[in-house]
Amino acid sequence: MLYKLVAMDGKTMTIAARRMQTTWEGTLASGAGQLGGGSSGALDGLDVTWAARTEQPNGKTSPEELAAAAHSSCFSMALALRLGEHKVHPQRLSVQAEVSLDEVDGVPTITRSDIKVRAAVSGLDQQSFERVVDEAAALCPVSRLFAGADITVEAELEQD
Repeated sequence: MLYKLVAMDGKTMTIAARRMQTTWEGTLASGAGQLGGGSSGALDGLDVTWAARTEQPNGKTSPEELAAAAHSSCFSMALALRLGEHKVHPQRLSVQAEVSLDEVDGVPTITRSDIKVRAAVSGLDQQSFERVVDEAAALCPVSRLFAGADITVEAELEQD
């Protein structure tokens, strides 16, 4: 069951809201930004630069890495939920997301997110596992946020 809060007047209520702020100083090429003011504080102090985004990270993050973190963690949760609804419980899920920044019509554009899932789940064959993965892909809120991008999912069920 997907969890949805409904107010007495029948309107949908927000389940969660989180915030993050980036403070940027300087030009795109020579400037830098820093994350702060996050709801959890977990990402506060992370540095971002254009060079870290398009060349080598050198200890800094990028919007694509943050989007990949959001997508992999969200997909993991959606898959764990769907597996539980099918009465099977994962021993381990490893979900990797790779988010790509490409040039489209001369403009940098996030075009895709490639998900790779490896899972240790007893009681499922590969075909059944792939059906549950497809259900998770349709459920994951970050996948739905990226709906205009190409999203691929490769799923591998580890054998006991």
